[in-house]
Amino acid sequence: MNLLTGNDLLSGAVVWWDGESWTTDIAKAADAGEEGEAIMAREEAARRVNAPYVVPAEKTAEGIPRPLHVKDRIRGLGPTVRPDLTLQPENPAAIREVI
Repeated sequence: MNLLTGNDLLSGAVVWWDGESWTTDIAKAADAGEEGEAIMAREEAARRVNAPYVVPAEKTAEGIPRPLHVKDRIRGLGPTVRPDLTLQPENPAAIREVI
């Protein structure tokens, strides 16, 4: 599976393609399949996202998309220096799931 990620052009937030738009919730990321390059070109031209790229990923047993590379798992979680600063502060185990 291939996910698309980039940064929101207005806020700078890490965003993920959900099949129709961009979301900050990696759990809502959709498989871009072979359409990744076309979606990236269209979205970058529309100035909705900055520097999008394709991320190889897999689905967890729970069906949640999980990037194969740790860098993108960290991007999906947010800062890992303190659990309260992540995008999932209610889930302290999320940091352990990154590695």
